[in-house]
Parts: sequence; structure tokens; C-alpha cells
Amino acid sequence: MSGIKIDGIGKSFGSTLVLRDVSLDIADGEFLTLLGPSGCGKSTLLRILAGLDVQTSGSLSIGDRVVDGVRPKKRDVAMVFQSYALYPHMTVAENMALPLRMRRLSSLQRLPVAGRFWPGTKTVVTGIEEDVRRTAAALSIGHLLDRKPGQLSGGQRQRVAVGRAMVRQPAVFLMDEPLSNLDAKLRVQMRAEIKELHRRLGVTFVYVTHDQSEAMTMSDRVAVMLDGNLLQVAPPQEIYADPEERRVAEFIGSPKINMLEARVMETGSADAAGTIFSIAADVAAGGSLALGIRPEAFFLTDSHGPNVLTGSVRLVEHMGSDLFVHLNVPGHDQPVIARLLAERAPHVNEGQTLHLGVKPERVLLFAADGKRIRPHEGHANGNVLPIRERV
Repeated sequence: MSGIKIDGIGKSFGSTLVLRDVSLDIADGEFLTLLGPSGCGKSTLLRILAGLDVQTSGSLSIGDRVVDGVRPKKRDVAMVFQSYALYPHMTVAENMALPLRMRRLSSLQRLPVAGRFWPGTKTVVTGIEEDVRRTAAALSIGHLLDRKPGQLSGGQRQRVAVGRAMVRQPAVFLMDEPLSNLDAKLRVQMRAEIKELHRRLGVTFVYVTHDQSEAMTMSDRVAVMLDGNLLQVAPPQEIYADPEERRVAEFIGSPKINMLEARVMETGSADAAGTIFSIAADVAAGGSLALGIRPEAFFLTDSHGPNVLTGSVRLVEHMGSDLFVHLNVPGHDQPVIARLLAERAPHVNEGQTLHLGVKPERVLLFAADGKRIRPHEGHANGNVLPIRERV
């Protein structure tokens, strides 16, 4: 078993607190992504897992073994770096073979000339070469074994970096933003290849990225981190559709979720951007909350009324099958963004007045402190009660 248990990990650099009491259980064979913006502590946590950094507090276990203080090479993990970290003077085969040579050959067997004549060296080297060829074939880079990194494309170098980690057959793969140096088309291709690699190997993957597309398409679960805190851990769809707090909702999704500040009018209704929404929240009249509406939750309607935002079109972004419509609405500083199917909104133009409806069950409610407000019992299918017209 090679699951990971992170128990109360904290990390400080001088007076700067980078990780704040992070606890997380990662199942054996799981693909878990640490997702967050730059500086949130995700790469620091990965380096602590690898043994490249030492935590200030807390404990870490891999499998059934506590690895606090255990050297990196003794942890049975392999790390793929953002920069590939390939030796430019070595061929692909030599780069991939290096971790096996360091592990399987003694210091005398690794000597440049005399080592090859040491008893048993030839047998070990033959085994290493076979493992390298087999791994290279699995990654479709067998034809590149005699080339050097400078002769490879970015995608090929990334495959070599993955192969160098894979050839060791580690219990855990750690990947620190491995696709960030690739162009958009190649990133999509490599996402699929890494996910397929995980499926084929069946070992634990911990993947770090700031790109939510990578996290949402590849992961079994996503761990959202902000400011050194672990905010929510859940499957990708749950992170998107059912965020625990406002910061998670605002970080996940493109275009960003629309947040409308609202004032509770009476039990079951709130006023936001000149529209009355019915809500199922225990907030007293006069209290405040925020309504979160994903861009794709909107639909075009012909009339103004409850649960309908009315405003003028500020900008239209044509995205092929979709339109991103930016709408200026009264009482709201930022434009509301709606994602509409192009075939259903063919004649939307700048300056036009539009009515955007939203189904009540698609509205997410957040308290003033940013925590999610769940619907009343008996309203499990949504956050809102039947709407009452304003009189």
C-alpha cells in the first residue's frame, strides 16, 4: 500500500508562514491534484513529500511508514519537475538510466573505465538497458534514445522526464507543474497521456498545477489551496458545482463565477442588482449575503421579472459554439458574464438590452464571511424557495 497521510503539516521560512496545518489523506493509486495560484504553498508541500524540504511541524507517512527525516532516495517516490531537469550532455537513454545506475550499481561499478570490468557490472547494466527500452517504448520515445535533450521538442523532453521517473517503478509519482512550458495544443495531448499513464500504472500520483483545466480533467480528487490553507478536497465536479466557500467558487471556473451582493428583504427573498431572488437561507431581514451564479446558468428570456437580470450588453466574445456576453446591470460594479450557446443567441450585439434568467436551483449562496449557506431541509434540490413577486 502506498497511500499518503499528511497530518498537520506546517512550514515557515523565517517569519513567513507558507503552510498552515495542512492535513490530507491520499488513497493508494489515487490521482490527486494540488490546485491553487502561485505562492499558495502547493509546490512547497510537494517538495516536503519528496523530502527536498523539511516541514516545520506535523508528520508525513507514505504507505505504513512515517518518513519524517527520511532521505529522498529512501522514500520510494519519483518527482517530475517543471524544468524537466535533464542533463544536456547525456543522451535520452543515459538520462533515463541514471536513477537506475545510482540505485543498482555500487560506487566502484560506476567508475568510468574500471567499473565495467567489475564482477556483475555487465549483468546489471544489461538489466538497466532493458528497463529503459521498455519504458521508452511505453512512452513512444524509443526512437529518441540516442538523441540529446537539445535535439528534442518540448513535448519529447517532457516524455523523457516522465520516463526517467517511471523507469524506477516508484510507489508515488510527484509532478510539479510539468506541462507549464508547453504550448496549449501539446498541453491537451500530454494531459491525456499522463492520465493514461496513471491508469496503466495504478500507482499514486500527486500533481501540482495552477491550471484548473489540468486539475479538472485529470484528477480523481482536487485539493484547492489558497494562502497556505487547504480549503476543500473533493472530486472535480463537486469542487465546481458544490464549493464549500466563496474563495473556492471564485477560483474555479472560466469565465469566473458572478458574485452579486444581496440584501435580505424578508424570509425567503433577497434583492440583488435590482432583481428579487427567493432564497432558502436562515438570514434575518436586513442581513447580507452573496449570490453566486455560474455564467452557463443564465438563459435568454423575453421579459423582466423575478430571477431575471436586465442590462445592456457591454461586450460580446465569440468563442465558436459559445458566446461570452458581458452585461452591465444596475447596482453592480462589474459586468455580469453569461455563457450562451451561439445557436440560441445569434443576434446579440453590443448596446442591446438583454434579459438573462437563471433557474433558482443554480444560485449558490454565501454568507458575509464567505462560507457556503446550504438550503433549508426539505429543499435539497436547490438553494431557493418558490419566488414571490415584488409588490
